[in-house]
Amino acid sequence: MKYLLGIDLGTSGTRSVLFNPDGQVICAKSAEYPLDQPQNGWAEQDPQDWWEAAIATISHVIKESGVDPRDIVSLGISGQMHGLVMLDEEGEVLRPSIIWADQRTGEECEDITRLVGAERLIEITANPALTGFTASKIMWVKKHQPEIYKKTRHILLPKDYLRYKLTGDFATEVSDASGMQLLDVPKRNWNQEVLDKLGIDKDLLAKVYESPEVTGHISENASRLTGLSQNTLVVGGAGDNAAAAVGTGTVRDGRAFTTIGTSGVVFAHSSKLAIDPKGRVHTFCCAVPGAWHVMGVLQSAGLSKRWLRDTCCEKEIMEAEKIGEDPYVLLDKLAETSPPGANRLIYLPYLMGERTPHLDPDCRGVFFGLSAMHKKADLIRAVMEGVSYGLKDSLDILEEMGVVPEGMLLTGGGAKSFFWRQLLPDILDTPVTTINSAEGPALGVAILAGVGAGVYQSVESACDKLVQPALSFEKDEERVKLYRKYHKLYQSLYPALQQSFKDLSKL
Repeated sequence: MKYLLGIDLGTSGTRSVLFNPDGQVICAKSAEYPLDQPQNGWAEQDPQDWWEAAIATISHVIKESGVDPRDIVSLGISGQMHGLVMLDEEGEVLRPSIIWADQRTGEECEDITRLVGAERLIEITANPALTGFTASKIMWVKKHQPEIYKKTRHILLPKDYLRYKLTGDFATEVSDASGMQLLDVPKRNWNQEVLDKLGIDKDLLAKVYESPEVTGHISENASRLTGLSQNTLVVGGAGDNAAAAVGTGTVRDGRAFTTIGTSGVVFAHSSKLAIDPKGRVHTFCCAVPGAWHVMGVLQSAGLSKRWLRDTCCEKEIMEAEKIGEDPYVLLDKLAETSPPGANRLIYLPYLMGERTPHLDPDCRGVFFGLSAMHKKADLIRAVMEGVSYGLKDSLDILEEMGVVPEGMLLTGGGAKSFFWRQLLPDILDTPVTTINSAEGPALGVAILAGVGAGVYQSVESACDKLVQPALSFEKDEERVKLYRKYHKLYQSLYPALQQSFKDLSKL
């Protein structure tokens, strides 16, 4: 039998999952690693941690599954997007990776906008200059660490660094490359005009492939370290959200999904190029060749709930450990005791700045309406509602652009929360459905790997076969009406605080 391996390089950890051709999980393993924040608003990781996690998880699934490595015909890698990995001429890492959540590059974004032009930048890259994107990180290193930039011979994204360690090849693919702000998104290749205006040598960048295309095979060294066969193919793979789209079957018009992981995403497939001239949402090439996707991104979705758990819920963490339960389950039970609207408490989920719809690295989290009557249950519910309001912002913009989903699939860690599954339909004002697999990104890149190896005829046909809906959650019209009022108030808070956020950042 032929097997497919999906590797998901996330922000908190890497997960390797072995699938059979029917999409069934044979074996899976995860490994965590730290996130370093050396200054407020900065976020970095050591690429060596990613590689060690990949070695550990890949070797585990091969050993525990008992599958002959020669039967693993192909693998794909999903990865956190926008991270900057800089290598010297020997292929060694020059500095920690500046990852997607980093917000240090506000001045560099202003430089990019001035050098390329705001309208021209959106025409080419389909997005305004953003602190989270890779181009501004490159410009930051050029300005602040010129000695490192001078030594740089290769610039890679996180998953493409893992590809390099597995194959020795410098390659990327269109979905992840779209988030670098150096790709011509309509034409699906590097844009020389942008590179020239920013003074970035095209030779530093990897060759661009479509997501299901074969980019190489396992090297002798990687085979020795992981147990994979040197005959195993490696395909382009995808950025994390593009991979999740394939893993959820969001590969045709009218389909969309919401994912609640560290960040939050509303993602819709489009066979036609659609760009928001205001730059509030992102348009990227998707993992289906010849198609695109439109997505809004909330920087601190699951991160907001994790922050609250780690900061305020020590009692629940200890109790969960005693009874062998996930602490989030206890948090959800508390949240259910608070009424819709969390007793008039609203949370703004801007712990790491924001991307959609405000594009503001300086905004920060807020509890609005906090009073002595509020309890922990209200705080938890307000956080979950606030994240959901942020996702609703993205959905509204997509519909304004004419990208109108027929419903919403739910993935990510948030999909495990029964309470969040009930909450989202009321706030998004649309039915929400989960799928029969919890391995969205890993399954997505395994499907891409199968297409590259000829196991499946196309991405779409593979999704029709492997991805099936599980549970559906309908909206309650009375709660929909109530949440519309709260969402309207939520939307009024950022404009009122915008200047105060900037003033705070300068103190």
